[in-house]
Amino acid sequence: MKKLENKVVFITGGASGLGRAAALAAAEEGAKVVIADLSNSDHQAALAEVGAVGGESLFVPLDVTNSANVQEAIAATVQKFGRLDVALNNAGIGEGFASFLETSEESFQRIIGVNLTGVFTCMKYELAQFVQQGGGVIVNMSSLAGVRGAAGLSAYVASKHGVLGLTKTAALEFARRNVRVNAICPYYIDTPLIKDAHPDQRQQMIAASPMKRLGRAEEVAKAFIYLASDDSSYTNGTQLVIDSGVIS
Repeated sequence: MKKLENKVVFITGGASGLGRAAALAAAEEGAKVVIADLSNSDHQAALAEVGAVGGESLFVPLDVTNSANVQEAIAATVQKFGRLDVALNNAGIGEGFASFLETSEESFQRIIGVNLTGVFTCMKYELAQFVQQGGGVIVNMSSLAGVRGAAGLSAYVASKHGVLGLTKTAALEFARRNVRVNAICPYYIDTPLIKDAHPDQRQQMIAASPMKRLGRAEEVAKAFIYLASDDSSYTNGTQLVIDSGVIS
């Protein structure tokens, strides 16, 4: 039996990068996949990939900074499939390198709004659905920047540390309600999020990796499948670091 057979999996930021890889992996494991992303995202290509492996799928437009939109997306998921079993809160944005003093308040609030408040909002309504139906699983996409500092990325680091705080708190609050909440903390992964990085920056990322390469989206997707499935049935409130050994 496949690991997510007939499970309903809701993925924010599911049209590209890590979310798209997770959507494909979930479909391969038998899940019904909901790709939740901005209306102008490349969701048609993501839906086609899911369909190519025989997965049933749905696209719902989602802006994680809009609470009403989040509620609508989850309601549409339940209306279509009858329930919600797994949520991957993956939607996020990057930040250009800037010193602490050079980081504008507007930029800080924008990063926090998407990467942290957006995750909180999604979790709030996902958890409400899980309580109503009797259980579920949340996986939050944090970052290696969630477990250590990174000079020049104050807002991003703060947001990803905050995601771990939300993860651990919800895991404790809902453990006896048949709900598990965990997080993934990847190092730099070769996705569209870093496609605009300067070649010198990209080389620095590679040089800092003990394996001397960037991670692949499908490698993170495999970690998601583990945390989403019953393989991790006693894993709760923790973070899975995927970094080739950077912080070892």
